[in-house]
Amino acid sequence: MTISINKVILEIRAGAGGEEAAIFAADLARMYQRYSQTKGWKFIILDFNQSSLDGYKTFIGQIHGEEVYNFLKQEPGVHRVQRIPKTEKGGRVHTSTVSVAILPEVEEKEININPNNLEITTFRSSGPGGQNVNKVETAVRILHKPSGIVVASQAERSQAGNKERAMATIRAKLYENQKQEEQVKLGKLRRDQIGSGDRSEKIRTYNFPDDRITDHRIGKKWHNIEKIMEGGLEPIIKAFRPPINKTEN
Repeated sequence: MTISINKVILEIRAGAGGEEAAIFAADLARMYQRYSQTKGWKFIILDFNQSSLDGYKTFIGQIHGEEVYNFLKQEPGVHRVQRIPKTEKGGRVHTSTVSVAILPEVEEKEININPNNLEITTFRSSGPGGQNVNKVETAVRILHKPSGIVVASQAERSQAGNKERAMATIRAKLYENQKQEEQVKLGKLRRDQIGSGDRSEKIRTYNFPDDRITDHRIGKKWHNIEKIMEGGLEPIIKAFRPPINKTEN
């Protein structure tokens, strides 16, 4: 099956930690958005579910750019944050988790979807704080009934545009499901990319009191969290990218 390395779906979900997890989910969404800007990629917000303090319970976006999947394919998993939350009055450090998934987009011809298996509804798009920003129901929500997958898009000004973006997300999720089913058959069962969101299941820890980010898969550490959270993700990305072999002419 052919996937696009130039188009991915970014999915972020708040895990353990309540409101602080949702706030950190918003921080990660902004980090990926600003990193995308430094790479010249197109970042499109498809859908989100905001918390009471403007965090994200869930966030879904599209990122389009040269080799974007190859750059971000190491980001899926549980990201753990250790810091004093805005809601903490006693000055105590809390631990929260956020799940990240990076799904490559799949061409329409590669995934056969029966239109009868889709339930499509429309609604008014909303802005920050939940207020409606459009008087016309241009946003689209699609339920894929056999799998139970539900996705929405409110990025475009037309129903047709939002339907197209929502269908791209459906295809990416169905492709991921197919991959997992194939791995089960081969006896290589693994957890979903985003895991359970449990605090003990983590790929990376963002320790704000110590100004340190640790990636637990490779045992590397980076400092200057603020710069990284503002989009300076390149040192971490490079740690996972294979070195370029320079051949002499």
